[in-house]
Amino acid sequence: MTATVPAATAKVGAGRMSRREVLQALSGLMVGMFVSILASTVVANALPRIIADLNGTQTVYTWIVTTELLAMTATVPLWGKMADLYSKKLLIQLSLGLFVIGSLIAGLTPNVEVLLASRVVQGVGAGGMTALATIVMAAMIPPRELGRYAGIFGAVFGVGTIAGPLIGGVLVDTSWLGWRWCFLIGVPFSLLSIFLLQRTLHLPVTRRKVKIDWLGALLITAGVSTVLVWSSLAGNKFAWASGWTALMVGGGLALLALAVWVESRAAEPIVPLDIFRNRTVSLTTVASILVGVAMFGGTVFLSQYFQLSLGKSPTVAGLMSLPMILGLLVSSTVAGQLITKYGRWKRYLVTGAAVMVVGMLLLATIDAGTSVVLLSVYMAVLGVGVGMLMQNLVLAAQNDVPAHELGAATSVLTFFRSMGGTIGVSALGAVLANRVATLSAEKLGPLAGGAPGGEGSTEVPDLSALPEPVLRIIQDVYGTATGELFLVATPFAVLALVVVLFIREKPLHTLSGDERRAKEEAAAVLPGAH
Repeated sequence: MTATVPAATAKVGAGRMSRREVLQALSGLMVGMFVSILASTVVANALPRIIADLNGTQTVYTWIVTTELLAMTATVPLWGKMADLYSKKLLIQLSLGLFVIGSLIAGLTPNVEVLLASRVVQGVGAGGMTALATIVMAAMIPPRELGRYAGIFGAVFGVGTIAGPLIGGVLVDTSWLGWRWCFLIGVPFSLLSIFLLQRTLHLPVTRRKVKIDWLGALLITAGVSTVLVWSSLAGNKFAWASGWTALMVGGGLALLALAVWVESRAAEPIVPLDIFRNRTVSLTTVASILVGVAMFGGTVFLSQYFQLSLGKSPTVAGLMSLPMILGLLVSSTVAGQLITKYGRWKRYLVTGAAVMVVGMLLLATIDAGTSVVLLSVYMAVLGVGVGMLMQNLVLAAQNDVPAHELGAATSVLTFFRSMGGTIGVSALGAVLANRVATLSAEKLGPLAGGAPGGEGSTEVPDLSALPEPVLRIIQDVYGTATGELFLVATPFAVLALVVVLFIREKPLHTLSGDERRAKEEAAAVLPGAH
């Protein structure tokens, strides 16, 4: 107990890291973040080709995305909890190692089943990078100064997201490489990140006795997974209103209710329920869920729309994503710099949420005949809104909790945002598959590859193998269904705007997370020393 006083006092007295030291420490994190971003974007334009080669269906298309998001979502709180017990640097390197293993398995996959399993491994690794990178940043950099580094983070995010679809498209269109390299290309970047982190990231290891709530983690994962499996299968394998629906939804909700009960009694819960007594954390969590549903649920299917409805190649589909990414990059960078300069942040949350709603409404009007110029404007609007909103939700939550709850608040927010995205992709993917099957049956009739509404109608088509009349109908079907998908997702964006309006603005801290924690520990221990 006595050792805590000088340790805390020494930390308060020590100067914070210089800008050069922070940039050096962030170098490995940046490469790691680039890898995790690249993993999700490089595969986007390859999915139609992957599904065609592996004989998958529209449901499988959705689950190639969903399995990684689900694994990431379920493990984020675990990584955050372990950061309190073990070296953050070691944990980040471990997460990157898992990502390498998953990427190698995905690149060599012989079938859809192995690919889905490899995506789970990739998701576990991505969960570690997602949670720990944000925790490390909060530990090193004061909230008031985070905007100064927003340009760097924005650039990495922008380059990774822009380069991903382009690289993926080129790899798919290059006969001697192919879609398997969309997974393998992340391996050297991951290994580079592990090396850089070993050389540049030096953080104090704060050890305390931690008991990880494995039962809570199991119940949360099982409950969320059950609901997600239902949302993918309902309307396809069985009717929405059926015994299977009652069983799966009821079972999933029962597991989640049991998880809440376990978490309320656990000494070290995976999701600490008392953190939601903080109004800002509660509101930013709800907003993050809604943004995840609207953003991920809608945009993950844009690449499919580019290729199947507009008839573009994977490379061109990658280029078509540039307007949204550039809008996101510019808005996040400018907003970050302005927040650092003036210390005000809520205006950017509200403006970002409002612009996101407009972007979703505009994209709800698209169909197979929408011009590329108009589509680019709509996507840029959505990117501008999301860029101002997503990163600043985390900033608001981190700024409003005690330093010892930074890891919990960050991992909880990341967990629920990922869960929102996972639910959005799964549920909206099921809606898209159902609408495509219904519209195909209506417009094709006896020309359909299978019986109308049957299993054949859920397969992702190979456009090159379709006769001209059928091709035009299929392009129209996917265009109409994608526009309807954004219309379905829009109410979630509207609710996010409403929630953001109720978040109270508080002045940004000028101390880093480590400095605040040391100060809090010193204040708690010193009075008892007498």
